[in-house]
Amino acid sequence: MAGKAPIGPIPQTDPRAGYLAHKSAIDRAITRVLECGSYILGKEVESFEAAFADFVGVAHAVGCACGTDAIELALRACNIGAGDIVFTVSHTAVATVAAIERVGAMAVLIDVEPETYTMAPHELSRALKVPHAGRPAAVLPVHLYGQPAELSALCDLARANGLCLIEDCAQSHGALYRGRPAGSFGDFGCFSFYPTKNLGALGDGGMVVAGNPALAAALREMREYGWRQRYVSACVGINSRLDSIQAAILGVKLGSLAADNARRRTIADRYDFGLAKLPLTLPKRRTNATHVFHQYVIRLAERDALRDWLHAAGIGTRIHYPVPVHLQPAYRGRLAAGPSGLGVTERAARQILSLPMYPQISEEMIDRIITQIERFFSRLR
Repeated sequence: MAGKAPIGPIPQTDPRAGYLAHKSAIDRAITRVLECGSYILGKEVESFEAAFADFVGVAHAVGCACGTDAIELALRACNIGAGDIVFTVSHTAVATVAAIERVGAMAVLIDVEPETYTMAPHELSRALKVPHAGRPAAVLPVHLYGQPAELSALCDLARANGLCLIEDCAQSHGALYRGRPAGSFGDFGCFSFYPTKNLGALGDGGMVVAGNPALAAALREMREYGWRQRYVSACVGINSRLDSIQAAILGVKLGSLAADNARRRTIADRYDFGLAKLPLTLPKRRTNATHVFHQYVIRLAERDALRDWLHAAGIGTRIHYPVPVHLQPAYRGRLAAGPSGLGVTERAARQILSLPMYPQISEEMIDRIITQIERFFSRLR
């Protein structure tokens, strides 16, 4: 009997595998859109917006071109602009801070919790007690790696200080906090559908969800030049529209998101078990939340050496994120931080490593990854 074919290179993420898992349904959806002749917004987008709003448990969802635009639109709908301050984190994709600056506001960066890497409520509390050069206007926590930030404390602080709460949910599609979906707590929840996300398009796309109908109406105007009627701008807006093909693809994939997230948790459990006895830090799960493992992030002092070892073995890894926003060349020296500084953020950036994580990873692949990490530490010893 012929043996099993050898496992080839293992990527850190694999959007193509996600397409192939739903190929027939996605191909039918694309053909349907191509034949209908409507390619921007329209019925496909409206249908997906309604389905996604129901998934998140909110009344309204407004599709847009990408996750960065989703945050910008939410800030605009809160009337946040020049002279305003938005409290967020530096341990995030640069898109979070870029969106704040696109509306003319200033980011004040709050340090993160050492175990979850999400905004530390006690650090936000300290920052709110000191004077700032602008008007504090919003709190923008990032639900990082698939796990919600500590929303109860952050919501309380936002309400007590009269601030908007905008959730960056780009990595947390389907995550729960105290039984409620991420995105359903704040004034707005902002999602990205970049192809590698838990719910990924085959291109780009984003969504803003909201419970307030007036805010949702403002979002719909702002995403299309501020039009209330075509070609007539009632307010200043931008061009950020979700196209029909991506909405149709996302509508197909939304039906399997819960199962895909469950598979991610199973993969995370396998990693936890296989790596438990090794001298590295494994992901910390909140007891009051459901993690959906957009990334499985370990931490160790020998991060770079392990990454090189895995690369040589044909196993892809990434660092999310190697340089905190405040230390990147475009932002260094011009972003404010909370009173405690960003020491936790900077230490984490030197030690974190994202292992392969996507629903289509096979059991044999997981075994190979764990075995190679074990061999790395055996070699060190």
